[in-house]
Amino acid sequence: MARTPARSSTAGRKTAKGRPASIADLRTKLTKARARGMPAALEDRGRRILDAWLASAETQGQPFRDIRAELASGEAARKLAAMTGEQIRANNPEQLVNAACAEGCAFCCILLEGDGGLITEAEARRMHAALAPLAGQPDGRAWNANACAALDPDTRACRVYDARPTVCRSFLSVSVEACRINAEGGEEDGSGMLGNHLDYLAILALSRDVMKGTALVQTFALDELARATVEGADLDSALKAARHPTRELEETCEDIGNSPD
Repeated sequence: MARTPARSSTAGRKTAKGRPASIADLRTKLTKARARGMPAALEDRGRRILDAWLASAETQGQPFRDIRAELASGEAARKLAAMTGEQIRANNPEQLVNAACAEGCAFCCILLEGDGGLITEAEARRMHAALAPLAGQPDGRAWNANACAALDPDTRACRVYDARPTVCRSFLSVSVEACRINAEGGEEDGSGMLGNHLDYLAILALSRDVMKGTALVQTFALDELARATVEGADLDSALKAARHPTRELEETCEDIGNSPD
């Protein structure tokens, strides 16, 4: 009598727990994943970018555990936003041609409202590693009480420039004066974010939905992470201090949808 082929243990685990066990499984989940709060067009763009990355990883035979880890830590969102940012810069848009940003300006690093911006776990870990050796030294708050603690108070340059997160890399302004006024509580036009920051948020939100039931894709507050680190907190303590409530990512995406064109 013919024997029924045994199912692999991997397949059995996937069925039992509903967790993806391969890159192909991740791509299947992605087809139904949602970037909750994000406008549909941006959600669809994020899905296409993320699926292309997964397809490439599958073709190249990259280890599933590595891809899963990059999704869970937000590293995939950071890498893909960096890629689309390079594409934007290659086209030399008007905002970049007229950009007024320069080292030492730093008005955009005065954080009057919010928490300095949403960052991923991978970005938080990278920032902590770069900033921890400077713990106890004067920081940006010696220049302005509301400044990011990653700043040098004398030069007003970012002390962890190479480790700065996507929210910092995506910001630009065409008017230093507008930034100065806004840093004092005004509402002048002239500054904003490059479009790759929208890709970052959409991909991060989709990653969270894809990883649901497997790992929690967490987000963190830039301001709190920098402050805790310069005050001597170890990595785990700094992450705990800066960790967002789960809903923060969805609310950030909703803010995009509610923003005027």
